[in-house]
Amino acid sequence: MPLPAPAPRRHLHTRAITCEGFERDDGLWDIEARIIDTKSYAYEEPIRGHREPGDEVHHMAVRLTLDREMTVRDIEVDMPSTPYPACQGAAPSFKTLVGHRIGPGWRKAVNECVGGTLGCTHMRELLFPMATVAYQTMVGWTSDSDETSARPASAEAGRPYFLDGCRAWASDGEVVVQLYPQFAVRRSGATADAVDGARGSQD
Repeated sequence: MPLPAPAPRRHLHTRAITCEGFERDDGLWDIEARIIDTKSYAYEEPIRGHREPGDEVHHMAVRLTLDREMTVRDIEVDMPSTPYPACQGAAPSFKTLVGHRIGPGWRKAVNECVGGTLGCTHMRELLFPMATVAYQTMVGWTSDSDETSARPASAEAGRPYFLDGCRAWASDGEVVVQLYPQFAVRRSGATADAVDGARGSQD
């Protein structure tokens, strides 16, 4: 269902964030993210001066290279457009994330390595959705060429990390009952019947 019609308004700002995941030929993975901010009106900046509508306020990109354990093997940053020259000085700090692992503690590592004046607010913010994209890329749906069933690739690796992470993946919900009956929780008569039925179909 689309959003309801808005009240009369004027468009002022656009922030476009793109995240992509790639499997490399050398067995590693690249997760790339880019952020671009633009205004819909002309304005003056203290350093760059006059800016036309559509001129980039920020344009920044990050590439994380990960191994199979989601450990950062390398990180590259690019800042094609920043409002202040000092922004460029944040780039080297991001190399200190090499060796850290995406998973529990990732947010803490990001804040310790590139938090505050060590890094850049916008680049740092990109690293959090990139973690989710890493999971979607490396532990997501398998491709048709893999000739496997259409379920997350971690299905056989113990209890999936995403169970109870959202409404769809509630451990007493229909999706878990259907795809992961061994981890479904009986919380109602209907769910119990569904779990028994799903387990019986696999026997």
